[in-house]
Amino acid sequence: MSVIQIKVDRSAVKKAKRIGRGCGNGRGRYCGRGQKGQKARSGGFINPRFEGGQMPLYRRLPKRGFKRPEKVFLNIFNVSALNVFPEGAEVTVDLLKKQGIVKNISIPVKLLANGELKVKGLSISVNHCSEAAKAKIEELGGKVSLIKG
Repeated sequence: MSVIQIKVDRSAVKKAKRIGRGCGNGRGRYCGRGQKGQKARSGGFINPRFEGGQMPLYRRLPKRGFKRPEKVFLNIFNVSALNVFPEGAEVTVDLLKKQGIVKNISIPVKLLANGELKVKGLSISVNHCSEAAKAKIEELGGKVSLIKG
């Protein structure tokens, strides 16, 4: 027997029942919805969180913590990431984004002092900078300027 001669077993394929097409189709009268109630109505939808009127779980559990609405998130990168730039380069936030050091330039950028800097004479303009990072850059003849935003 070859693959061409294989036929589909008709008893294995079940045809979908057409719901709401009269009493003769096996799903007549209430069309599998039962009688009355929210689930029997058209557009009847019950929220998955609804627990039949008992006090829902999300209201029974104690609430903890607090999220400060004015919290500022920062893009943080280290001095060691600046080694990809040539000597004497002017490093801006846009240039950091192009190099892939910073992902989102709408969030303020902060420079930290972790790692070792080998490039001399960099002039960097970022939103925030740690004192140790500033000292490392100025030690190699560079300068740091802070921008607002």
